[in-house]
Formats: sequence, C-alpha cells, structure tokens
Amino acid sequence: MTREADAARIMARCDELAAITAMPEGILRAYLTEEHRRHNALAASWMAEAGLEVWQDAAGNQCGRLEGARPGLPALVIASHLDTVPDAGRYDGILGVLLGIETARRLAPHAKELPFAVEIVAFADEEGTRFGATLLGSRAMAGTWDPAWWEATDAEGITMAQAFWDFGLDPEKIHDAARAPEDLVGYLEAHIEQGPYLEAEGRPLGLVSAIAGARRFKLNILGEARHAGGTPYERRRDALIGAAQAVLDVERIGRDRGVIATVGQLEAHPGAVNVVPGEVEFSLDLRAESDTLRDSAWDEIHAALSSFCAQRRLELIVEEIHSAPTVSCSPNLKQALAVGVAETGDPAPMTLYSRAGHDAMAMAAVTEIGMLFTRCEDGISHHPEENVLEADVALALQALERTVWTVAAEH
Repeated sequence: MTREADAARIMARCDELAAITAMPEGILRAYLTEEHRRHNALAASWMAEAGLEVWQDAAGNQCGRLEGARPGLPALVIASHLDTVPDAGRYDGILGVLLGIETARRLAPHAKELPFAVEIVAFADEEGTRFGATLLGSRAMAGTWDPAWWEATDAEGITMAQAFWDFGLDPEKIHDAARAPEDLVGYLEAHIEQGPYLEAEGRPLGLVSAIAGARRFKLNILGEARHAGGTPYERRRDALIGAAQAVLDVERIGRDRGVIATVGQLEAHPGAVNVVPGEVEFSLDLRAESDTLRDSAWDEIHAALSSFCAQRRLELIVEEIHSAPTVSCSPNLKQALAVGVAETGDPAPMTLYSRAGHDAMAMAAVTEIGMLFTRCEDGISHHPEENVLEADVALALQALERTVWTVAAEH
C-alpha cells in the first residue's frame, strides 16, 4: 500500500479518535476515564492489525511491540499521547501515535532485518488535564513516577490512587511500567509543531534541537488598599500599577532576550471598583532554548520588578512553583531524522527548538531522544481549528520509516 493511502488512513483515524470525547461539543479525553479506556482499546486494535503484540502497562499506557531479528532485543520506541486538553484539536499527540503505528505496519514484513525491536506507545496522560501533573504516562515509563501524585485530586475530589483502582490498575504495581536503559535503543516522537515557523518557511517537516525547560513563578505585589475617591495619587500604593508595569517588563525582556515569557493569570484584591488594589497575584511562565538564557532573563525580570516596586513603595513576593530543565535531542537520532527528512526532498531540514513540552522530555531520563515536527496550519494547537495537511503526513511517515532503517544501519 502507498504512503499516500497510509496517510489517508491516519487522517481518518484522527477523526475516529475525535469522536471519543467527554464533551457534548468538542474533544476531551482525560486520564483514567471511560474515554481513556475507549481510546486505548481502539489503539490496541490498530496495533494488532499492524502485526504488533499489544498490552496495556501498569500506568495505563497502550503499548505494541514488533520483534526484530530475534525475540527479546532492546527496543526503539516511537510514541506520543492520546489524551487531550479540554476543547482540543485532533492532531496534538494523536498524529504521532498513528504515525508510529503506520511505521510499524510498513516495517513488519521486514522486521527480521532489524537489530532491535520497535515499540509503539500511546501514552495515557501527557497534558495533565485531570490531576494537574503532566507527562504521567511517560514519567511512569521512564521510572520517574512521583509517589506524591497518589494524593492529587481531580475536580470531583477523587484521588489518583482511587482513580487507578477504578480503572482496574494497581497503584502498587506502577513501577512495572518503568523501562531500564539497557532495554531501550532510543526514543522517537513525531508531533505537530504547535507553532508557525515551519509554515512560514514553507517546510512540511522540521528537526527538533531541544525541548524548552520551563520555570514558573507565583508573584505577589503588595501595596495598600484605600478608598479610590479619597486617596490622592501621591499617597497611593497601588499594587495593580506595579503588576501592570511587571507585565510590560516581562514582555519587553522576553522579546529582547529571545525567550518565551508569559503572564497568564492576574487577580487584583480586594477587587472593588472604588478601591485602590492592595494586592495583586499573577503568574509568570519562562521558557527558552537553553537554561542559561532562560535563567538570565529571569534575573533581569526580577531586577526590573524589584526596582519598580521600590520606587512605588510596593513589596514584591516571589515563589517558584515549577522548574524543569531544557532537554536536548540526541545528535545521533537528530542526524538519523535528518536522513529521513532528506529522503522526502529536503536535503537541509529546518532545525528549531520546541517551545512546548512533550513526552520526550520525560523519556530523556532513560534513553536518548529525537523529535520530528510536522507543520500545522497557522501554528494553531490546543484548539478545534488545529489542522495538518494529508500530504505532510505522508512525508512524515516516509521520514520516520527511513529514520528507523538509518538507526538500524548504525546500531
């Protein structure tokens, strides 16, 4: 069967998965829910049809394995996720899983020529929609599961431990999902770019150099709440003025330094129309291609905010609530992917770093990683208008298949 026909099947299956949703309008598939059960069953049927041995692991990830020259060899893993954010698009994560299945289907007749096994994994939770913690499926496989997550609760107050039992999984067996480094050859993930850069350059595919690590902060600016009518400007300690300047400084420094700096939440207190705000809480999310660049941007932002607050007789309180290091892709796997992309007609593939997080970040703890990006229309993602071209999917499939054979030749 041609790659074009395989790409058409992938697109049709993306539509089929989109029909599995907890929302009356829109797409939502969260961890350890009935939708999770249904999408795993569907993925398992497709994996089996492609000639893979299938199982669900101790974290609820759906797995399929194609043996190589002999049973029991270490595996090259091709994976992404099937869970979604609320009101999601139909390709984020899903496209990577289906590309993996189709790659395995194409490899199956020649599997005895491979010096390793190929495993396709549909991770159960990347987005963190239900319990807040992200990359749960891949962290379980990487052996970095945090026992503190068992007490995390969803919107109904159900703990993750209870959700495991309700789903038919045993929390005591979570470590059975972990893979040892010696059992893996490497990890490949195909994913929509979730940005506009490939489309702007007219490139269907791109290579990922690194996945940006993030630092997240909860910031409070304290002033003094007073009557808006009776307090002259010179006597005001307006916390919202400080926060407004902070938002402007964050964007200015982010632009100047080439980092992604975002204030996504802001709340003023006491929140009355006729009261000078005495306190403002806001968030800051920082990402960059390197930790050094990200951290130096934070130092400048912190200095700017501290200086302005001092001028306005305001107090700045900083709490760092999340920190994850930037993860670099393996030069070997990046080169193998470059060979794959070159076969599609692009001898000098565009290289870019991922501003968004991916399961590959977690898997880097246990094996080397490589990522392939497919352009998406207008860079839109996490939205119903998320879209890819069927022709690009065919090229991604071609590149991924060639990448596996390139890794095999060098193994």
